[in-house]
Amino acid sequence: MASNSSLLHCCVLVLACLLSSHSSQALGGNNRDKAWHIVEVKSLLPSSVCSSAKEKGFNRLTIIHRHGPCTPQPTNKKITDAQILRKDQDRVDSMHYYVKSAKKATIGESLSVSLPAQHGSSYGTGNYVAKIGMGTPRKDFSVVFDTGSDLSWIQCKPCKASYNPTDPPFDPTLSSTYSNVSCSSKDCTRLEKSFCSNRQCQYEVRYLDNSTTNGLLARDTLTLSPTDRLLKFMFGCGTNNSGFSDSDMTDGLIGLGRDRVSLISQASSKYGAMFSYCLPSNSSFTGYLSIGTNSVPKASFTSMVQKTDSPSFYYINLIALKVGGKLLNISSTVFSAGTVIDSGTVITRLPPTAYVKLRDAFQQYMEVYPRAPNLDILDTCYDLTKYPEMYVPAIAFVFSDGTTLDVDFSGILYVPQESQACLAFAGNSDDSDIGIIGNMQQKTVNVIYDIANHKIGFSYGGCK
Repeated sequence: MASNSSLLHCCVLVLACLLSSHSSQALGGNNRDKAWHIVEVKSLLPSSVCSSAKEKGFNRLTIIHRHGPCTPQPTNKKITDAQILRKDQDRVDSMHYYVKSAKKATIGESLSVSLPAQHGSSYGTGNYVAKIGMGTPRKDFSVVFDTGSDLSWIQCKPCKASYNPTDPPFDPTLSSTYSNVSCSSKDCTRLEKSFCSNRQCQYEVRYLDNSTTNGLLARDTLTLSPTDRLLKFMFGCGTNNSGFSDSDMTDGLIGLGRDRVSLISQASSKYGAMFSYCLPSNSSFTGYLSIGTNSVPKASFTSMVQKTDSPSFYYINLIALKVGGKLLNISSTVFSAGTVIDSGTVITRLPPTAYVKLRDAFQQYMEVYPRAPNLDILDTCYDLTKYPEMYVPAIAFVFSDGTTLDVDFSGILYVPQESQACLAFAGNSDDSDIGIIGNMQQKTVNVIYDIANHKIGFSYGGCK
């Protein structure tokens, strides 16, 4: 006699066939617009073993998840999934605050709180880090890479740090190519706000999660690969860093935003105004970050939208969603606040009107699986302990020019344990807040930022 779990699994297969009977795609088809993913549940679980692959190539850096087994210096102070999601909400709140404040400033409304001197999204949720070299001779540092921030910085001596970084702080006195930026330099004015001390330019980045870094604005040699360097790279040499925790486990940040102080803007004359990355399917695997126009795979591109009130963010024109290969009945005007694609946000945020439609459709496809308790901001969770494999409806983003971003199966569910697998999407508090495509939904995809031509591209199978 068949077990209860086997019968349930058969019911799932029958339901899958019924729900996709009106779709032109077969169950488990190989085309990109298929209705279902057939997934081994264990493949979605965190692993304790690092399967690292060193990236080779021009300006190509290896990307790792900083809370996974590949992190260079694991810590005993583990961060919980609830903490990750709380920090993620802090980041989203900070981005919403910044955009709304900038809009008010643009139209001349008074602000109850002034904008930060140099804005940054919440630092704590930058899940992915890369190893860069700074100075001559080169010293290596693990830094968060963040498309939502501009100014790059690392911890420097002498420092007042509230947490222990991965590596010893950078000592500028030991680098033969280091120089401070003077107050009289035009570079000092590249910051939204700067101030002087002993005729040297000072920077400050105040993140809206209450963490702060400040110190000297400086220049030195940035090493991106064993054979390539960016000379006179401008960065923050942070001597006073507060509000960070030991679980942050990094030495600083590389800003990949669109402002003129970001790495991409500074490197554009040498490498071109383009970068790409691929985020791995699981924290036990590695991805890559590539600066410049080299080795860009074939991709489908959508237009990059410029917003004058928040020009540093990467906006794209999302107009629709698909679940199970079918377009949801959502008016494109629901997305009119704009949508940002962001490397530092974990969970995709949608206008609440759109999220409810997506969630309800997803629940219909998943109704055979038993429900599990919510996980913080995630309100659609399932208990998969009795299922070695499962059927997950495909999810896709549709943009105004017809380009579609199909979410890899590893980015549909947030799975801390078999007994709690949650839909990795959440709703904003209001349709007037910007939407954000988070890093969960970018997994295994080559994401190409072609800033020179104002477009963002996607191609599949970029990393494991």
